Amino acid sequence: MGADFGNDLIESLNQAVAHAQGQSKAAQVHVLRVPNVRTLRQSLKMSQQTFASTFRIPLATLKGWEQGRRQPDATAAAYLSVIEKMPIEAQAALAPIRAAAEV
Repeated sequence: MGADFGNDLIESLNQAVAHAQGQSKAAQVHVLRVPNVRTLRQSLKMSQQTFASTFRIPLATLKGWEQGRRQPDATAAAYLSVIEKMPIEAQAALAPIRAAAEV
């Protein structure tokens, strides 16, 4: 590891400290909108079990989101947004693929 790495590391840490102290505007903040999972599921007229199995979400995870014990992470929030905006397409994308013999 050369001097450049050390200098870059120190500069990054200084930027992190400045940001944490509210002194820097260099960092980007991403606001993530998380759909209301219960409302989404109910709008699709699905039980928890059906929604979980249809969209391959563990039932315990879905229940945790709906009960407010847990929040979807960024990836799950993006996935839920896709389900919210394109439920039919999301279901179709996850539908079991028929075996070649059935086609």
